[in-house]
Amino acid sequence: MGLTNNDILKKIRVALKLRDDDIVRILKHVDYDITKSELGAFFRAEEHTKYTELKDQILRNFLNGLVIEKRGRMERKKPEENSKATKNKSTPTPPAAKETPVKSNRKPFAGEAGKTIQRKRRPRIGE
Repeated sequence: MGLTNNDILKKIRVALKLRDDDIVRILKHVDYDITKSELGAFFRAEEHTKYTELKDQILRNFLNGLVIEKRGRMERKKPEENSKATKNKSTPTPPAAKETPVKSNRKPFAGEAGKTIQRKRRPRIGE
């Protein structure tokens, strides 16, 4: 059987030398509150009566919080800055290439029946 979410959390905990306080702090980065006793239930043996299966949502929140812990929060640019940056950039237009239709053995997708595939011709050595 493969790894469970509990196994993944255990392995990350050992690899990064995290204590329960660290994991609680990491989960607070993504506004997920958990107590140490709830957290301890994830690390118990499967045969134990207090064992709790770690749900996908908690693991996802932990991983997102871990990214924030290691990299910091991502700063978002204001929409005005994004539009100004794209307007000021001048992208050179690529040179026009000869377009030659190429036959394909595949069946066309729905709504694609009349289209031909365009392929750029590579320049040969010496041209």
